[in-house]
Amino acid sequence: MRVGLLLLALLQAGPGSAQAVIATQTIRAREVISADKLDIAAIEAKGAVQDPGQIIGMEARVALHAGRRIFARDVTPAALIDRNDVVQIVFIKGGLRIEMEGRALERGVVGDALRVMNPASRTTVSGQVMPDGKIEVK
Repeated sequence: MRVGLLLLALLQAGPGSAQAVIATQTIRAREVISADKLDIAAIEAKGAVQDPGQIIGMEARVALHAGRRIFARDVTPAALIDRNDVVQIVFIKGGLRIEMEGRALERGVVGDALRVMNPASRTTVSGQVMPDGKIEVK
């Protein structure tokens, strides 16, 4: 229902109208943004996100309060890995492939360099977050 209202608001706004995406309820920092928590308002839109599709599925960097404009700097891609998550570490070199469990020492999104600790040896390695949530060490 809310998505239909968003589309209707976009169609009614017409060219030249100032519009901005606003939160319909408070969205906490690190919460993933969903369509049912967004609306479009005909308010001054300078610097504000104008298309809700740009931020749906992203994560709030700060608390987004109901009725306030949302700016691109207020959101970030959703973290795939949180600090202290158990993750798979993958090392590939030539024909050799080694996989083991590790503990993430920080949060990360796909493509981030992330530090991971091997709990058995207490060794810390750095690797890249892959789309499947594994950490590839080179």
